[in-house]
Amino acid sequence: MAGQLIVGLDVSSRARAEEIVSLLGDSVDFYKIGYQCFYGADGFNLGKALLAAGKKVFFDLKLLDIDNTVEKGVAAIAETGATMLTVHAYPKAMRAAQKGAEGSGLCVLGVTVLTSMDDVDVKDAGYARDAAGLVALRAQQAREAGIGGVVASAHEAEMVRTIVGKTMAIVTPGIRPAGADLGDQKRATTPGDALSAGASHLVVARPIIAAPDPAAAAKAILAEMGGKRVSVA
Repeated sequence: MAGQLIVGLDVSSRARAEEIVSLLGDSVDFYKIGYQCFYGADGFNLGKALLAAGKKVFFDLKLLDIDNTVEKGVAAIAETGATMLTVHAYPKAMRAAQKGAEGSGLCVLGVTVLTSMDDVDVKDAGYARDAAGLVALRAQQAREAGIGGVVASAHEAEMVRTIVGKTMAIVTPGIRPAGADLGDQKRATTPGDALSAGASHLVVARPIIAAPDPAAAAKAILAEMGGKRVSVA
């Protein structure tokens, strides 16, 4: 399955975010706006500007609250025309999010287990499962909630694909080109391995935005992905 590259704008300055987008040009058309950019770089308005310029936007906000708050928050994001939005993969939150996104083109993603967490971290969080077991549970709950996809490590992507079927998106962060520094990622993998495992979208931040030549770094990753960019969502 070919995949689509999503570049994470993990920067604190809107000027720097816009510089990265300019440097990447037409080689990238999909951007993730997470906490750092959303709160530190006027990310909401940046996202709307990117959408107006014909780019796709993934708001990685990991919403979790009472049902009404999640539903209304998702509905507000849906009105922007964003392509993707994350919520924590708790059943009630996912159902509320799907209700908020109803009638729009927004793909709600349930975050299963962060790629910075391993089995010890999952145990410390109070779960009586290992990371893979918790991912499997959350993936099944995401499918039952009717949302558009999940966020999971490529280490579990093959298993997740068997659970969610062929049409749901599997978005994999923690992507690192071969030989790259893993940073704070504990379950990272290469672009090619992630796609082979069943991922539909790959999120890459530091290996591109911190590179001396972001455009060259993005093109190298796209080449590793086979140069094909398609969307499941």
